[in-house]
Amino acid sequence: SGIISSDYYNYGFFSASIKMPSEHTAGIVVAFYTSNVDTFERNHDELDIEFLGNTKGKPWRFQTNMYGNGSVSRGREERYRMWFDPTIDSHRYSILWTPRNIIFYVDEIPIREVIRNKEMKGDYPSKPMSVYATIWDASSWATNGGQEKVDYKYQPFIAEFTDLVLEGCIVDPTDQLLSSNCTDSISALIGKEYSTITSDGRKSMKWFREKYMYYSYCYDNLRYPIPPPECIILPSERDLFKDSGRLRERMKFHGGIHHRRRHGRNGRNSRRRSKGVAVV
Repeated sequence: SGIISSDYYNYGFFSASIKMPSEHTAGIVVAFYTSNVDTFERNHDELDIEFLGNTKGKPWRFQTNMYGNGSVSRGREERYRMWFDPTIDSHRYSILWTPRNIIFYVDEIPIREVIRNKEMKGDYPSKPMSVYATIWDASSWATNGGQEKVDYKYQPFIAEFTDLVLEGCIVDPTDQLLSSNCTDSISALIGKEYSTITSDGRKSMKWFREKYMYYSYCYDNLRYPIPPPECIILPSERDLFKDSGRLRERMKFHGGIHHRRRHGRNGRNSRRRSKGVAVV
């Protein structure tokens, strides 16, 4: 079940307040993301925020990901735990996408930034994308690597999306003059406060990443012996991870799941439908 924007955007800021389904949601993925797979099937771009299902009473997990020009074999996943219970209240999740950087936000906290550089080439998303909100059965991989499947005795699974923000230059994805048509809009986007992470924002991002990130492709030396070019290796983060990109020690959950500090995928199709799932 899902919704898709009727327009394509050439860069932009996309945001929604989302409340997760409650009860036992193992195997259920809720996603807020941008993609152009319907137009560019073999070389699509995508930016993902995906919530990976949950066993009731345990901390929720979610991931961000990026694909550029069909680079699905070079997934750039980072996975995290929540520091709050996302089933109690709505929280805002945002994706900033400009020609120079990508920032993922949870509420006011920047949790990840990708800075574009020339070595990325087509791996940096650069084609117009639509905005999606979906909920679907991902039993094969979502929760504990697919070990926990969807149990439909807990249906219906309902995700609530409110206060949508779709800000960007609306384009025809087949237009060959996108950059010139959107110059003013992109300049205005880059000038927004949320397009640059402040010093306080850097502190909040460091706090989040060192306490709640439990996998990063940048530290996965088995998968990428040479880190992808956009990776900035930070000693304070690197020391936390094994060569597999996973934590050296079992994550201690700081503050409890009710603490409210404010600061592409194989098999997925945006129009696939499963019983018992709904977007409101």
